[in-house]
Amino acid sequence: MNNEVKFALITGFVSKTKDRFHEYNEEKSLAERLEMVSQMEGMSGVEVIFPYEVNDAASLKSLLIQYNLGIAAVNVNVKAEPEFRNGGLTSTDPAVRRNAVQFIRDAKDFAQSVGADKVTCCPLGDGYEFAFQCDYARMWRFLIETFGEAGAYKPEIPLFIEYKPSETRGHCFVDTAAKALCLLNEIGIKEMGITMDYGHSKYGQENPAEVVALLAKSRFPYYIHINDNNGRWDWDLMVASHNFLEYVEFIYYVQEYGYSDFLTSDTSPTRWDIRGTFEANARMTRKIWDRLNGLDRMEFAGLIRGGDFLKTWKFVEANIFKL
Repeated sequence: MNNEVKFALITGFVSKTKDRFHEYNEEKSLAERLEMVSQMEGMSGVEVIFPYEVNDAASLKSLLIQYNLGIAAVNVNVKAEPEFRNGGLTSTDPAVRRNAVQFIRDAKDFAQSVGADKVTCCPLGDGYEFAFQCDYARMWRFLIETFGEAGAYKPEIPLFIEYKPSETRGHCFVDTAAKALCLLNEIGIKEMGITMDYGHSKYGQENPAEVVALLAKSRFPYYIHINDNNGRWDWDLMVASHNFLEYVEFIYYVQEYGYSDFLTSDTSPTRWDIRGTFEANARMTRKIWDRLNGLDRMEFAGLIRGGDFLKTWKFVEANIFKL
């Protein structure tokens, strides 16, 4: 069991964001974003977006030192370029697939330059909308080839694949934890991993706690984004705001399996104070973390394994809800 927890956030959410209808918050320079993060209670790291948010390694390294921040990951955006609109890693055009792989290679170079220990990629442009739109087996082969090529480059900087059910595509090819694991098993490179986003798991009808157990028992490392939603869309809301007990169970298994990487907030403070939103994520998670650490874990684990849920629920009432 891990008794320590550390928090990071995706810096793109600290500046201007937009959806289909509105823009939110004011544009901030990278220095202004990192300064704000450094002032947030509980935050000690950042995940940065390459190449659109960051591309100057020396400047980023200097700012990270100045504001005493760690770097949780470099997130490579393989979807915004016009050529990737219909899929980059699974494009039927081999030149586009080569360019998508090079994007990830460049991100690995950048990550190494700034001292990051991983690159994470969510292939949101790779998917489909309609029946008979694509040859699924061919697309799967392209994923194995392109992610395999990208993962084999500089294996000392592991490539993590983030799965998501949909957006920007109606159906993303890598849409579940199980499918992500299948993909990594077929690629066969041990220096690769999976980025699990709590909200993607929830609106994909997974149980995030079960996913943690599945990933922890695999041979691949995993990295976690935290947020919440109502199960209908990836709203990137504050943690535990919709699914409190499920989030508690999720943190329980994060602890049980000794996860020691950053818990990174992938949360969009559209209508709410930016600093307050991210501090709430860290504060709520820390309180749950500490409450779980204070339990009689052997008794709790024994009740869970025992299979009598009414006894387990009584323990939850008394020790988690304090009722």
